[in-house]
Amino acid sequence: MLNIDMKKILSWLSVFAMLVACNPSKKVTTNTSDDKIAITIVQINDVYEIAPLDGGKSGGMARVATIKKEQENRNPNTMLVMAGDFLSPSVYNSLKFEGNRIRGRQMVDAMNVAGVDLAVFGNHEFDIPEADVQSRINESAFQWVSSNTFQKKGNAVIPFEKNGIPFPATYIKSFTDADGTTARVGFIGLTLPFNKAPFVSYTDVFASAQKYYDQLKDSCDAVIAVTHQALDDDIKLAKQIPGLALIIGGHEHERHFAKIGNVYITKADANAKSAYLIRMNLNTKTRDAAIEATIQDVDEKIATDPVTDAVVKKWTDIANSSYASLGFDATKICLQKGEPLDGREAYIRTQSTNFTRLIVSAIEKASPTAAVAIVNSGSIRVDDILAMPVTQYDVIRSLPFGGSIMEVDLKGGLLIKVLNVSQKNVGSGGFLQYSAALKNDNGNWLLNNVPVEADKIYKVAITDFLMSGGEANLEFLNKDNPDIVKVYPLFTNLDDSRSDVRRAIIRYMQGL
Repeated sequence: MLNIDMKKILSWLSVFAMLVACNPSKKVTTNTSDDKIAITIVQINDVYEIAPLDGGKSGGMARVATIKKEQENRNPNTMLVMAGDFLSPSVYNSLKFEGNRIRGRQMVDAMNVAGVDLAVFGNHEFDIPEADVQSRINESAFQWVSSNTFQKKGNAVIPFEKNGIPFPATYIKSFTDADGTTARVGFIGLTLPFNKAPFVSYTDVFASAQKYYDQLKDSCDAVIAVTHQALDDDIKLAKQIPGLALIIGGHEHERHFAKIGNVYITKADANAKSAYLIRMNLNTKTRDAAIEATIQDVDEKIATDPVTDAVVKKWTDIANSSYASLGFDATKICLQKGEPLDGREAYIRTQSTNFTRLIVSAIEKASPTAAVAIVNSGSIRVDDILAMPVTQYDVIRSLPFGGSIMEVDLKGGLLIKVLNVSQKNVGSGGFLQYSAALKNDNGNWLLNNVPVEADKIYKVAITDFLMSGGEANLEFLNKDNPDIVKVYPLFTNLDDSRSDVRRAIIRYMQGL
């Protein structure tokens, strides 16, 4: 039997306790992990505006920054994720700063200070030239992940790079909580293959998702897909890969929520008018992920983060100075009341809306001697619903490229050809919006209920871009076409509404 000297043991314990008390930084620790960890994701998507909209009532990256910080204070394991479409479309893309087109620079600057952690490509990222896309990537402080979208370099297809470092096809982030529980969460980034810019190459969304999920599933406690594609495709993805913890999506511009099996799908409103707050309670032992998803309106109740707000104000001042040089007052209200104006791309490229009808009416008002007014849907880039009151800035951002209204005399045969092509261009920017007096009656075009005659001359008010032949399938619509009998001189006087289609719209709204 051991002879235990209790006095000596008590003496040593007393000395040890004194040493610990005198050196509080040197604590005796044990592994108290409970295998459970909470992770918070703040989600935004389809954000083209850094400043609040709707008269300051909704949106704003400075408010998003506040939400991120508030969530981070509650849970250090918090991420801010952007699910695509932020470099374009934007009125800033037509402005210059320091001698170069801005083209998303303002958005990346705001995202950096707001604390965006992870982003994927949206289809509109590739609206701007390749060199500008690369500059914005290099300026970004956040992580990118791209599982099916790659860069074409000559005959090679390679990952996009950030300052020479290739984008990962997957991204794994580790999280640790106060009790020592550590989790690894894998991310896949998917983009719909819509924009066929010559410097971009896509692999199949679903094959890529499966490939990279299979690579991640055994080494991660949860796998999340961050996508920019239609809701139907997100649903299809959830059915294909039921093991996904979550699909964080963008593209629709409207809030959506779905649960397919155990897979949650979330989409927030465009322009940060809302943000999804997603809490994932993860059991690292069983790899079960319990999801709680709530939508938060980003409105006046949320304070603005001062650091982000300073960046927003810097770029807003730069933009307002540019607008003023063109004769616009960005803050001035031009339409006080009425129904919200629908400029969403999915609608204006397939049909007329109250906004497109207003634009056509404005062109008609500016060119009263024209029999017909025509504008291409692709010139309307707001991809949003304009709430009242509408400011001059709302009009400017809706048609960021501006351009004059031209008047031309052309033969009815050419007018019929243009209108027929428009019907084939459904879903693209080449889908045309035109005067309500024009009607298609079983393949026959009528103007004021009278058939359009092939040899008759019609005066048409049309945007200068359309007359350049640059729109899809309308390359024949240019000044050299023999069926264009007369091209009237351009209107350059700022007092003339035809000098800029945006000026025509603003003045028309003011007269309503």
